[in-house]
Amino acid sequence: MIDQSVLLAALATVIDPELRKPITELGMVASVEMDDDGKVTAVVRLTIAGCPMHETITRDATDALSKLDGVASVTVELTVMTAEQRAQLKEQLKGTAAERGIPFNDVDSLTRVYAVASGKGGVGKSSVTVNLACALAAKGLRVGIVDADIHGFSVPGLMGITQTPTRVDEMILPPVAHDVKVISIGMFVAGNQPVAWRGPMLHRALEQFLGDVYFGDLDILLLDLPPGTGDIAISVAQLLPKAEILVVTTPQAAAADVAERAGAIAVQTGQKVAGVIENMSFLTLPDGSTMEVFGSGGGEILSKRLSQTMNSEVKLLGQIPLDMALREGGDSGLPIVLSAPESPAAQALIKIASKLAVRPRGLAGMKLGVTPR
Repeated sequence: MIDQSVLLAALATVIDPELRKPITELGMVASVEMDDDGKVTAVVRLTIAGCPMHETITRDATDALSKLDGVASVTVELTVMTAEQRAQLKEQLKGTAAERGIPFNDVDSLTRVYAVASGKGGVGKSSVTVNLACALAAKGLRVGIVDADIHGFSVPGLMGITQTPTRVDEMILPPVAHDVKVISIGMFVAGNQPVAWRGPMLHRALEQFLGDVYFGDLDILLLDLPPGTGDIAISVAQLLPKAEILVVTTPQAAAADVAERAGAIAVQTGQKVAGVIENMSFLTLPDGSTMEVFGSGGGEILSKRLSQTMNSEVKLLGQIPLDMALREGGDSGLPIVLSAPESPAAQALIKIASKLAVRPRGLAGMKLGVTPR
């Protein structure tokens, strides 16, 4: 007979796919027992009826218990949390109603927030965002994406996400793809319907994504902004004043001129510009030579201009070449940093992600719980 503490320890290795915490820590294990014949029965509480991850939880719990010596068979019974149990879970995850807000603005938050911006559309900003997210997650960081381009959302398709978020009352659990937590208005829209919203509704949607969606403790949050310096860019500055701007441009000088505005808005909002990324830099031909399809120098020009505007160095973080595999990865929902990591475009993206990953999460202003004596 295996002691119950051993059975619970085995279940502690089962991670809820959406909350990314052990099911024992979340109060999801109602009971677990073993009879004299080696049959183990575990009762697991789901957060809601019809939880889309119930099969994964059942499989993982069965596998974890089956590995114990002396276990002959495992039965996992699923039930649903009561309203009181859900309320306790929400308070555990997000605090009381009075404490709730945007967690990334908390004094104790160590999450780095990057708002990926561009002056105009068509520069590959969303593709850069999802590939950076996946590359950072592959390094073991906890990463989330907010698709803040409400009118032109594309992140779910680029990440291969088809499931809808799980709602636990007013709390939203974001789907996870390639170890990245993602939220987008596209997950709430039927078919390919347009979202015809104006400024106040856009602001409220972004506010809900940041406040009502449970991302947990992230190392990095990426926001895929719409092109330009409109309502969402202003809302991000208001809702996430500590967010740093990553500006994506293409090599031609005209694109750099437009992209400069997207970065220069940081002067008005008091934000920092984390760097410039040049996309579609060149095309490698079959003979090994390169063709600069869209000209050259735009990223370097933009970097220098923004350094002058911001009165501090804004680095060109990298140049990403044109690559059919990058487009194919976006169409298939498997970003190139995962599908073809050795390709030139993937290598460029991975190097940029490495530069973002090594930036330390500062402790300035944090409460360390230390009392001088």
